[in-house]
Amino acid sequence: MNLHEYQAKQIFKDYGLPVPKSVLVTSPEKIETALNDAEKTFTSKNWVIKAQVHAGGRGKAGGIVRVSSRKEAGEAIMRLIGKRLVTYQTNTIGQPIHQVLLEEASSIARELYLGAVIDRACQRIVFLASSFGGVEIEEVAAKHPDKIFKVKLCPMLGIMPYQGRQLAFKLGFSNKLVTQFVELLAQCGKLFVESDLSLLEINPLVVTTDLSLVCLDAKIVVDDNALYRQKKLAALRDLTQEDERERKAKEWDLNYISLDGEIGCMVNGAGLAMATMDLIQLQGASPANFLDVGGGATRERVAAAFKIILSDPKVKAVLVNIFGGIVRCDVVADGIVSAIKDVEVKVPVVVRLEGTHAEEGAKLLTQSGLHITPTRTLAEAASRVVNLVKK
Repeated sequence: MNLHEYQAKQIFKDYGLPVPKSVLVTSPEKIETALNDAEKTFTSKNWVIKAQVHAGGRGKAGGIVRVSSRKEAGEAIMRLIGKRLVTYQTNTIGQPIHQVLLEEASSIARELYLGAVIDRACQRIVFLASSFGGVEIEEVAAKHPDKIFKVKLCPMLGIMPYQGRQLAFKLGFSNKLVTQFVELLAQCGKLFVESDLSLLEINPLVVTTDLSLVCLDAKIVVDDNALYRQKKLAALRDLTQEDERERKAKEWDLNYISLDGEIGCMVNGAGLAMATMDLIQLQGASPANFLDVGGGATRERVAAAFKIILSDPKVKAVLVNIFGGIVRCDVVADGIVSAIKDVEVKVPVVVRLEGTHAEEGAKLLTQSGLHITPTRTLAEAASRVVNLVKK
């Protein structure tokens, strides 16, 4: 689960991490009040306006604006709040801007990168630091891999002071900054573990002209599997930033990811789903989604999955590929028939059933009187559905 920048920075403050002074604007009617609060609180006349969306690349898309007067700040907030922001990490529709963060600008001497992720290869939380801040870490890894420094967090002891000093020296910090960085890193490690995070990122972490560290940006991703025990964090979830189809899929315990293609896919098993998507690509088309109904599919879940796929306006055909091991093919077929009857389906549906009760499932589809094309092999199903789309 993603958090907004303003939410992440409030959590940072709770852990004693340094963040800029800021005021949150939640509606056009509250702009004047926010500007008054900023004038009373901020010491600098240079402010930064930041659109709050769950997407990177805000600066390049016009979602982060520097201003030097109250008038400019008000105009910038009005241009953003209530609109949608399109970045390289969003689709063409973009993300809605319901909050804007009004922040005091920092006097920057250096920009750095600091982040933490779970490295499943070494089964540890790993902290990454780089002297290249303010840019995508993937770009740094590709062009300057020697500029990325790593330390592993001990599950029993957490981040140790000597590890903080090692990173600080590699980043070229002097005495005062070394002390600050060691404390900052320790608190980040504590935050990561106590909040069940899967990602923590500060980009950039800046050194100001008066030699202080400030978390200029903040990104937090909470592990969805831990939300049952992270009640306060779960309450911060912003459903408006999530794909509606993906949100509905979670309600039915379905694994669904929206993609940009035109062929909807419903498969049981992640590996089989990937193979299905590959075959669609091989035939010259693109999948509209990844959807794994899992091994415990019921008639209701299959029907819900079908409706979610068809709610995507890009879908021109649907390919159902079920291998009946734990899940029975006749149960899936019954769900497909039920969904097609409930929803006014105007696209071709190709179904491949194999395994437990496959013949019974195929019979249900044939006797339904609906426009469903049954096939025996996956290759045949992929070829058939792509040809139907092309026609």
